[in-house]
Amino acid sequence: MKNSILNHLPYKSSFRFVDHISELSEEGVVGDYTLKHDAFFYEDHFEGNPVTPGVIITEIMAQIGLVVLGIFLILKESELVSSGDTLFPLLTSTEVSFHKMVLPGQKVTVISKKQYFRFGKLKCYVEMTDETGETVAKGMFSGIVKRLDIHG
Repeated sequence: MKNSILNHLPYKSSFRFVDHISELSEEGVVGDYTLKHDAFFYEDHFEGNPVTPGVIITEIMAQIGLVVLGIFLILKESELVSSGDTLFPLLTSTEVSFHKMVLPGQKVTVISKKQYFRFGKLKCYVEMTDETGETVAKGMFSGIVKRLDIHG
């Protein structure tokens, strides 16, 4: 189930920032992503000295730490989700502090701990670490998972 959850992510190709899920439960998720050297955002950020933009770091944290966990929790309530529904995650708020740069080719790990999940609303404490285990960024993420009826 851990990595089959990736089939439910709404992101494709250049905007999917999840490679692998190593832990997934009702209490949290741990996953990783390796930044591609040829990612579209490195060309201009910064020319000749590429650095991962903070918004991309935040997106990686949100996709693994909030979206993967949110979809997992909704699918556990599978009787509420019909086969015609598409799950659509929406980030509603973040409060992130950044501690280190992330460079092209680096692998980062995201650890998320659920604070609460009620009425489709999820709040998590999310931390990103680098390959040495040092904190890259951390903060609180909140969001909702909407069910869209694609037949309606």
